[in-house]
Amino acid sequence: MVKVEKSPNYKRIATEEAFCPVEMLDLWKKVLASPDCDPGFNSLIGFYMSSTAARPQHIMKCLTDLGEQRLAHMDESGIDRQVIALTSPGVQVLDTDSAVSFVKVANDELAQAVRNHPDRFTGMIAIAPQNPAEAAKEIQRGTELGLRGIIVNSHTHGEYLDDPRFYDIFAAAEANGQPLYLHPNTPPRNMIQPMLERGLDGAIFGFTVETGLHALRLITAGVFDKFPKLQVILGHLGETLIFQADRIDYMHQATVRSNRYESMKAIDRKPSDYLRNNFVITTSGFAEEKPIRYVLDFMGADRVMYAMDYPYQHSNEQVIQLDNLNIGDEDKVKYFQTNAERVFGIE
Repeated sequence: MVKVEKSPNYKRIATEEAFCPVEMLDLWKKVLASPDCDPGFNSLIGFYMSSTAARPQHIMKCLTDLGEQRLAHMDESGIDRQVIALTSPGVQVLDTDSAVSFVKVANDELAQAVRNHPDRFTGMIAIAPQNPAEAAKEIQRGTELGLRGIIVNSHTHGEYLDDPRFYDIFAAAEANGQPLYLHPNTPPRNMIQPMLERGLDGAIFGFTVETGLHALRLITAGVFDKFPKLQVILGHLGETLIFQADRIDYMHQATVRSNRYESMKAIDRKPSDYLRNNFVITTSGFAEEKPIRYVLDFMGADRVMYAMDYPYQHSNEQVIQLDNLNIGDEDKVKYFQTNAERVFGIE
């Protein structure tokens, strides 16, 4: 793999980078052994934990390291700082008590890694949405630990955050000035089967379908009317929503006017307005210039950030490709560095 030199013009801050405590692997093994294991979890984590192929072996080795190996890979890739989060699905596949208990272990481990390497690592707060009140407390505790941002690996046992019972999480995010990173998970039981039949349930397609759905549910349920200061980060160029925004606006308005669904009511603004004002987009997994420039034009240069998606998409060649984006020097500094510093409160 080609080595990437540090940029003289900006720091490269990678904003969607994953880790997994070793102890979590034991918890996941128990879930995999259960008689009613979630099919998406079995397809994703079951594969990574059992495959002998080079890529999954590399990923599993890198996920559990918060020290010299990770730093060496960052140096080889020219990455100045990683914003690190508990990998998907984190504790969200566990039972409620186990999730609430273990999320503290994960956050303590990540906070210690940040203290060990304060100039290289920023950590996000993991929560257990299974218990929203405890999740809100963990957001407060994680903030006090110095963690920045909240990681939610999309649905939790098929439940989505637009349900009002989860609103304590949004209230705590607003109160602590913390953005919420809505990261992909495999689709839930009632969505996944046609994808499994053709191997499309993971990052190739299923992730973006499921996570884009989650984000759109938040918008159309009026979450941002209730929590106007809430900022949500979406990876992978916005999980396709940016490219569909005009059609979403039109069809949302038409559906509301028709009273077709009891569950779809008028909201204060167009869906695209919330995308532009309550979301920040990362380019994790993408390096092609045309779609990135489209997203930059749609969102504005202050709302798009770089991410590598380490260790799942660990490509030094893509770093070089992104360095050569045909955008202005000021916008490139925002993209690689200053937007992340602002969004995550990095000093």
